[in-house]
Amino acid sequence: MAVRIIIDSTADTRPGIRDRFLVVPMTLYFGDEEFIDGVTIDHRRFYEKLIESDLLPHTSQATPEAFAKAYRQVAEQGDTAVVLTISSKLSGTYQSAVIAAEDFEGRIFVVDSLNVAIGSGILAERALQLADSGVEARELAAQLEQLRERVRLVALLDTLEYLKKGGRISKTAAFAGGVLSIKPVIAIRDGEVAVVGKARGSKQGNNQLEREMQAAGGIDFSMPLLLGYSGLGDQLLQKYIEDSRHIWEGRAESLPVTPICSVIGTHAGPGAVAVAFFKP
Repeated sequence: MAVRIIIDSTADTRPGIRDRFLVVPMTLYFGDEEFIDGVTIDHRRFYEKLIESDLLPHTSQATPEAFAKAYRQVAEQGDTAVVLTISSKLSGTYQSAVIAAEDFEGRIFVVDSLNVAIGSGILAERALQLADSGVEARELAAQLEQLRERVRLVALLDTLEYLKKGGRISKTAAFAGGVLSIKPVIAIRDGEVAVVGKARGSKQGNNQLEREMQAAGGIDFSMPLLLGYSGLGDQLLQKYIEDSRHIWEGRAESLPVTPICSVIGTHAGPGAVAVAFFKP
């Protein structure tokens, strides 16, 4: 009997391991257009439409039936599963997963990641590692609920425009920030997106990211680590990696990179760079 890991489509994972998860998709809406995240729209098309559209997209939580479909697949194979969802403070998806699990008592265990995107992704990767080592589902879920407190996700935005569109800052603040080349730094705090700092220019912004890492007590390089970017290319992320080489050199065996999911991408806009790590 195997332990399967189920995630929703907002969890961004390192290349090469996503097919090891059962993925429950969210639904995206651009106005009246409906898309199934990761099925009828991929990251690239999402960012193309985000750049083209005057309106911000919105997401619809995954339904209990969508989770039940995945649970039935697990049960039919005689397996158990741990389900890891986007933060319950950002979506009702966690509640949908819990409702669906009521018919699979003792077989399905649901965990609120209290994170999103690459933050959920590194927790999911750790879940795979624990499952591979033989940890049974109930104990694995309990360990994830402890480990999630150590996950940190921080991101440097290239523009304030999308925070303005989402009503998180005023038009005046966005205009002033644009004139002054202000680069906000956001993080996931207590399961929610928060602006934790502002910097003038990318260099100061990169320094702000490093300060956030230091404030967390550093990075546990023995645990999964993941970098992300929003938009159609990762040039700004690659520049960040080069400029911050002193953080990684001799410590990280590799620096896996992935596009950032639609939930964070909607608020961040294109050109963001992000880091998700476990604090010691």
